[in-house]
Amino acid sequence: LVLLKYISHYIIIWINMSSKKIEKVDKTKKIVILFYLIFLCLTILMISVFRTITEKRHLPTLRGEKTELSVRGDIVSADNFKIASSKKLYTASIDTRHLDSNKKELFLNLFSVYSNIDYKILKEKLVEGEKNPGNVVLSYGIDSRTAKNLKELAFKLIQLDVFTSRMVNGNKILRGLTVSESGEKRIFSYTDTLTPVVGYISKFESELGKTKVNGIKGLERHYNKVLNQSKDGVLQGDRDVLSYISFDKNSTIMKRVDGATLNLNIPLKLQKNNETTLDNYKKKLTADEIIVCIMENKTGKILTMASSNRFNPEKIRKEDIGSLNVNAVEYQFEPGSVIKPISISLAMDKNLIKKNESFPAYNGTGIATGGELPKGSYRIGRFNIKDDHQFRKHYLSLEDIVIFSSNIGTLQIAQRLTGPEFFEGMKRFGFTRKTGIDLPYEKKGVMPKVWQFSAGDKDKRDNVFKATVSFGQGMTSTFIQLIKAYSVFNNEGQMITPRIVDHLTHDNNKYKPYDDKPEKIISKETAEAMKKLLIKTVNEGTGKAAKIEGLEIGGKTGTAQIARGGKYLKKYISSFIGFVNDEKGNSYTIGVTVMNPNSTGKYWYYYYASWSAVPVFKEIVQNLVKLNYLIPKEDIIPDKK
Repeated sequence: LVLLKYISHYIIIWINMSSKKIEKVDKTKKIVILFYLIFLCLTILMISVFRTITEKRHLPTLRGEKTELSVRGDIVSADNFKIASSKKLYTASIDTRHLDSNKKELFLNLFSVYSNIDYKILKEKLVEGEKNPGNVVLSYGIDSRTAKNLKELAFKLIQLDVFTSRMVNGNKILRGLTVSESGEKRIFSYTDTLTPVVGYISKFESELGKTKVNGIKGLERHYNKVLNQSKDGVLQGDRDVLSYISFDKNSTIMKRVDGATLNLNIPLKLQKNNETTLDNYKKKLTADEIIVCIMENKTGKILTMASSNRFNPEKIRKEDIGSLNVNAVEYQFEPGSVIKPISISLAMDKNLIKKNESFPAYNGTGIATGGELPKGSYRIGRFNIKDDHQFRKHYLSLEDIVIFSSNIGTLQIAQRLTGPEFFEGMKRFGFTRKTGIDLPYEKKGVMPKVWQFSAGDKDKRDNVFKATVSFGQGMTSTFIQLIKAYSVFNNEGQMITPRIVDHLTHDNNKYKPYDDKPEKIISKETAEAMKKLLIKTVNEGTGKAAKIEGLEIGGKTGTAQIARGGKYLKKYISSFIGFVNDEKGNSYTIGVTVMNPNSTGKYWYYYYASWSAVPVFKEIVQNLVKLNYLIPKEDIIPDKK
């Protein structure tokens, strides 16, 4: 059209200049000449249009698309602190072929200031990249804030002509500083807090080439699928003259949805207080590890799951390998005397113990030198079973057996149950089955088979398997199984599943990942009777060191040798499992297990639970009081009305 305009213009000028000559020409000739000129112009125009249509052109697309990377969900404490979270990472890169060699120093200095990356490191990368000209990544780990600053720098660098254009396939191309999303990084804000329960992660590359993470242990593993249940944000629309995507009715907008957030039952402040307690006692007892758990009786909510052996999930060292497992659910051990209340309650629930009944102590008949009775034993086949300490009484009451932890008294009660009754009763209390806690790799423990418990039932002979299991030997359990089992005595005979996560939040929707109902284990009357015996154990027996005025505390000690390779070692596991209540209705099941406390030298007696696990239990209860989870009776303020 422009060409036609100019040709027509010159034709008019030519006609005007030659007007005198044209006057002599016939009118018909004028029309023919003009027609030929117009036809020539139209032909040129058509050829030009045809070439424009058929030739390949590099025009900017009218439609554009922008994605926003989604990230893994957070793990948040009950008091709203982020234990674990993810942040987006960005990559900064340049094409060295576009960098003006005269302005290289300017670029390095500006980039160093904006990115806070050392100038020398940047220069080394640039020099290395120039050996093979092309794309060079200056950093893979840029955070969101720095990325925003670098994008502003990229615009300024273009204005300063730091980057130059190049001809590629006949077209001019300019490439400057590129800042793009590269993936995500997992952040553990409080270093080793709540480890190993929170777990750790590993990195992988997604189909889109972005760095993502998967959970390997702990909560990160158990809830890995929902934590990674995310969708990237997408914006599609028409581009404006500056190539930015404009918003209009034709735009497509899909909002970014991050993975689900785990909202824990565990408050950070209580957890850290209890971890400090464990750290102090680990040094004092020179133990391999100390584990503690606090669970709400009615709901199963776990308020603390702590270990003295922790690690930083962001910087796992070689010496941390032994601390990566959650031993509260993964380590199986002989629990010892903490099993006694459970086996005794099975017989009580079937009315196999008469009121005010006494049981032989088998402590000998004569008086030994010094006025003490010689220590006796109970014989089953070729096995002699003894008590850890002597009783002055020839007969023991049910209270004596529980309060002072008699092996001989406990086994006599257990023999009154048939093999199937004993086996099914222990299984009903949760042994040899998983608790259902929301942690991976949970172990079930082992116990003799039902037929092994049945030998001797028909001819009324004692069974050695029932005898040993009744006081916590010849079987294994996990720490969390003991916590769940003991909740029965302080919950009217019902057992609830322990839970670390309260609920999930995903895309602004809140929901629970489970629907638990209490399981009836023993009668309310049996549970109440055993509860009273356990309270008396703290007031008068082996758990005296756990007593705190103004609170109702009950529990049982247990000290067992560590078995390995079919032999018992001179190493011990000491436990105290119990409960605490106040008059405001706060009620918790609490357990403490000390792995291999000092059993030699000046403090050899530390291996007894009463000297190791019980003092830890007491301080854990004091932490609950200090943070107002428990209110002792003397501190209760009467209603003003």
